[in-house]
Amino acid sequence: MHLSRHDLAQLDEAYLAGLAEGSLRTLSVKLLADLKELFERLEQNPSNSSRPPSSRVPWEGVAAGEARQETPAADDTQETAPPAAEEAPEAPPPKEGEPRRPGQRPGAPGHGRTQCLEVHEEKHHHPEVCAACGAPLGEGHPERTAGAHYVIDLELPESGRCGLEVVQRKHLYHARQCACGHWTCAEPATAGEEAGWRVALSERHLAGPQLVALICALSLRLRLSRRRVQEFLADWLGLSLSAATINQCLHEAGRAVTPVLEEQLLAEVRASALLHADETSWKEHGKLLWLWVFTSATTTVFLIGRRSQELLHSALGSVLQGWLMSDGYWAYRDYDNRLRCLTHLLRKARGLEESLDTQAQRFGRALREHLEGVMAAVYAAREGPPPTTRLRAQHAQALNTLFALCLQHADVRHTKTAALARELLNDWDTFWVVLDHPELPLTNNAAERALRHWVIARRLSYGTRNAQGSRAFTALASVIETCRQRGLSPWTYIAETLRERRRGNPAPPLPAAVAA
Repeated sequence: MHLSRHDLAQLDEAYLAGLAEGSLRTLSVKLLADLKELFERLEQNPSNSSRPPSSRVPWEGVAAGEARQETPAADDTQETAPPAAEEAPEAPPPKEGEPRRPGQRPGAPGHGRTQCLEVHEEKHHHPEVCAACGAPLGEGHPERTAGAHYVIDLELPESGRCGLEVVQRKHLYHARQCACGHWTCAEPATAGEEAGWRVALSERHLAGPQLVALICALSLRLRLSRRRVQEFLADWLGLSLSAATINQCLHEAGRAVTPVLEEQLLAEVRASALLHADETSWKEHGKLLWLWVFTSATTTVFLIGRRSQELLHSALGSVLQGWLMSDGYWAYRDYDNRLRCLTHLLRKARGLEESLDTQAQRFGRALREHLEGVMAAVYAAREGPPPTTRLRAQHAQALNTLFALCLQHADVRHTKTAALARELLNDWDTFWVVLDHPELPLTNNAAERALRHWVIARRLSYGTRNAQGSRAFTALASVIETCRQRGLSPWTYIAETLRERRRGNPAPPLPAAVAA
């Protein structure tokens, strides 16, 4: 770089106008060289430099030459090849440039479960009534075994002991013959189909509820990939599960708790006295979406969708009775009782104050000083005796001065200065609500803290692959975060909810906060 920050701070139009032609050409050459170097830095990405893939901003696509070439893992192939006469035709290779679809290739030979575990318990299921005539079917009727399946689950330790035990139960389903001659078979319970879900909720599943809850903890709380969950289960529990089975467990758990999100948590969020809202970018199979969060004192809801007014209204409704703390996204302006985060505004003011433009520096300094004064007055009102006059009246003159300053800078040439001045004018009253209600928060930290864990997960996983994965992710994340706020174990609740939903029963409501 030819020019330092100190050098650039001294350059303005008046200085350039006073330079001789030769000096101006010399300065222009230096500026051109610095500009080219900066553009080269801006265009660096993981495909043309040593920058890691996580440095790519979420709204940028993946370059064509940067797409990861997937190869079959060693544990995805059969140990023993089938006889030549029974081999299925080989699936055609994907076309050049076409992304490889995840999962088994069409026509590829499959294989069954190879790990054999000891059966710790057998459970017998008998039909209770005849499916034809409705007569009761008790003991003494002719019976035969109609089917069976295995369930691997975890046994929680008894009181005073530590550790988990993997158990395998064999479920035997019997058929009994009624006096009318009809044979009735006992069947594993299965929930009915639901729109938007391709994963089934059924007791005929290899993983039991406690094991599914552990997989949810490893994936969502510890942010492990499917392969890392597979490795953990194999190394620490001696349990061999495929990545597809692990993914199915997560989607099934997400489907099980989705009614809790849609019927209970969203209603509690809408009825809260103070709600914090925020959004961050999210990728779904390379498509840019947004991860929304709505959090109150005891409830948190996550949603994935477009950054649109429609999603906001579908989540919160058209009217909110309580206060809404949000950022400057225009769709939030539909709600009357709204607050704006002063910390966001303070950071922007400091950014202008550190700018190289003198006009931006003056505006940023004036805004920062005013914001710091307002925040100090609010903190003093909270800690000391109630003020004799309203805080807004005390700051009326300063607010009028700041309003006039924003009007002066709304159309200046410096882009960031004009944008911040217009933002203040558009949401003027929402910034100073705390002067009338000092008990209300000054920042949107609650929403930002709720998003932080899942933003890290996004950087590790690059988002979700499809709409079902997004829906399962937000349902589980909402339940986990809400349980943490209420002092409950999310894993116990997820296991119990999955157990009930597999039987075709409604999801149990999430309990209220545990008393301290």
